Amino acid sequence: MLPDNNISIREMQPDDYDRIYQLWINTTGMGISDADSYQNIAKFLNRNPGLSFVACNNDKVIGTILCGHDGRRGYIYHVAVAENHRGRGIGQMLVSNSLKRLKNEGIQKCHIFVFPENEIGNAFWKAIGWTRRDDIYLYSKDVY
Repeated sequence: MLPDNNISIREMQPDDYDRIYQLWINTTGMGISDADSYQNIAKFLNRNPGLSFVACNNDKVIGTILCGHDGRRGYIYHVAVAENHRGRGIGQMLVSNSLKRLKNEGIQKCHIFVFPENEIGNAFWKAIGWTRRDDIYLYSKDVY
């Protein structure tokens, strides 16, 4: 059940890019990089159909979740809810939709990367029952 009759959740489409990108760049704690170009997001959505969602208030995008998997583990990126719509269960519904789809594809575990200084994001994931891991390190390397 959505918290407001004017709010709907639907699958994210490449055509949503301009609106989702605006939400991302206006969300405190969100890390945006070259990987978030239109071409890369469209490729990600095509590679992971039916796993990413947007929440809309009428036609305005007010929430996003970018989700995919590698056949073994799920990964969530860019969960964002517009500041004036937070605390109404929208983020949790976006996460729930993606987790259901991952489960349908046989994925048993999902990860999300959250910057340590992203207080709002860290509080959200803790509040909805996710466990922060301190037993592994993330290493990164530019491929080009």
